Amino acid sequence: MPNFSQLQVAFKNAFKSVYVRLALAALFGVIAAVTIWKSTVSQDPAPVVQSQNIAEITELAAQKARLEYLLIAKPLSESPRYVYKFKDAASIHVVKVPSTSHLSLEREVLLKNAIPYSIAKDDYLASHKAVMDEGESFLDKTGTFFKNYGLQIGLVLLVLYLLKFGLPGMNTAGASLITPDKLKGSMDDLIGMEDIKQEVLHLEDMIRNRDEYQSHNIDKPFNVMLTGPAGTGKTKLVGYLAKRLDMPLISASGSALESGYVGGGSKALNALYKKACAKGKCIIFLDEAQSLFMPRGRSEKKWEDDTANTLLGLLDGVKSDKGQGVIWVVASNFDDSNTEMDEAMLRRFSVKINFRLPNKGERKELLRSFLARKKDGLVDWTDTNLDQVAEITQNLSPALLETVVERASMLSIQEKAIINTNLLFRAYERATIGLTDRATTAEKTKQRERIALHELGHFFMQIDPWLRQGLSLAEVKEKSHLLKISTEAVSKIGALGYVLQSGEDMSLRTLEELERDVVGLYGGVAAEELFYGARGISVGSQNDIEKITKMLNLMVSRLSMYSRSKLDYSQLSKEVGGEHTLRLVEEKADELYSYTLNAIHDYKLVIESLKDTLMDEYVLSKDAVFALLEERSEMIYSQLHGRHANLKLCVEEAAA
Repeated sequence: MPNFSQLQVAFKNAFKSVYVRLALAALFGVIAAVTIWKSTVSQDPAPVVQSQNIAEITELAAQKARLEYLLIAKPLSESPRYVYKFKDAASIHVVKVPSTSHLSLEREVLLKNAIPYSIAKDDYLASHKAVMDEGESFLDKTGTFFKNYGLQIGLVLLVLYLLKFGLPGMNTAGASLITPDKLKGSMDDLIGMEDIKQEVLHLEDMIRNRDEYQSHNIDKPFNVMLTGPAGTGKTKLVGYLAKRLDMPLISASGSALESGYVGGGSKALNALYKKACAKGKCIIFLDEAQSLFMPRGRSEKKWEDDTANTLLGLLDGVKSDKGQGVIWVVASNFDDSNTEMDEAMLRRFSVKINFRLPNKGERKELLRSFLARKKDGLVDWTDTNLDQVAEITQNLSPALLETVVERASMLSIQEKAIINTNLLFRAYERATIGLTDRATTAEKTKQRERIALHELGHFFMQIDPWLRQGLSLAEVKEKSHLLKISTEAVSKIGALGYVLQSGEDMSLRTLEELERDVVGLYGGVAAEELFYGARGISVGSQNDIEKITKMLNLMVSRLSMYSRSKLDYSQLSKEVGGEHTLRLVEEKADELYSYTLNAIHDYKLVIESLKDTLMDEYVLSKDAVFALLEERSEMIYSQLHGRHANLKLCVEEAAA
């Protein structure tokens, strides 16, 4: 049996025919005519005499002996009928009276004079239709017909309209047509990203020289897929391309295609396509269209794939003359390297441009560009180190970098200060971490002490590998990514303190580097155990432990870093992969935490000495922290070397 979606498609296709629409209109006309004709033809064997003279009813009191019967038809209607017949006459008399007069006639004439009457039953009215309808004009009958059947006819016409045209305002999914002269900016506004700009210029060449590419049997250079993180400039780049090509741009959101009713997305896509075809040469841009690339056929509701199926058909439409000037560009925050996508959909896109996050040099130039747009005197260029700001803003998109600069401007206005490195650092904190607050922990001395020890534990386990290599504090400072240690509360992440540090433009991290990250995260909870014992660890370590668990699961289950087999255990059955992963994760977690707990003992004295300063100051910058460490350098290195010598002596004695 066909489902609702199939029936809908069948109705929709059928209704496209002009002949079908004319036939439907004719059918409704015939139904109306037949109904009215039937109502005008009497089915009664006796002639009917219609009247609206109420005096005929009052005169029945004197003619009661001649009366064969008296009926009242539809007494509760607006126009009741008095139907009577005399014994010595063949005709039936029908007197139409207003409903207000009926009550007085019944009381003052019929009941008062004991004239027998009854209510006309439906079977009588069905066999004597002329009793109710005779005497009405054609217009009256037509009005009665539409009064009785108008709602049903209206609903049928509405359904047919929706099948053809959809809901008003839904067909174009909120799409906007932008002419080239309305598009702002140029390709030069895309700072850095030279590899991506070259891809776009190549695409522009394909569009301008289509005939040459067709000579190589390349007939689909116009289905373009843009992928990459949000805020990397995909939408802006499409606008730049349309402006360079002097072509109008129809922009729509992929999520807005789904209008909430079956087939809405398909209608919206077809409407966009027709609108673009009418322009001749035009770019259709679907933003945030990742849902259209998900594998089809996974849902039992087959109509959920209608939008994607329609797009598949339209993407192949560039082979026809009708849509040869239409360029389809879709943008998605996902790509096929990290998300499973529909293979048929991916094959439709011969051009794929993958956007990426800017590197350190590009971040520096982006920041310089955003700051240069401000009026003279608002930025202190002599006190603004963009290299440092670019370093701490690792993994930020161009859009987020612009947000940091905007936040710096807000702070500048509020504090009546000039933008410099320090203000940009604070703006970065505000944009990424959120608002910090000292009042939350100001009067909670014991909690602040625990927070200070916890955050110092993180810091020392992050620099521990370099200290154990014997590097000087100056060399350690150079390598360290620390920006500040804070005991201020952060409501956004639910933390009572934090260590802020810059990142590295590195995506291919090794096993050793990942283990260092785990040890650094374990530093906080290990410091709590060092000073308060195993039963004194607080819930403040929850966020750290969640991160550690995720990292170890990745290292063990997905990357198989501790196994010679090199399997992705997450793809195996839960019984096999789950048990193996749990056992190895527990073993590595125990091993790395034991190392952290043992190593942090070497820093107990220096942590304790720094704790009071951190509590007093609330925040210690990188310079302040390493200045304090220089004062305690002898304490640090003697403790490290002493434990190393004792460990060596124990090993030698055991060997002897």
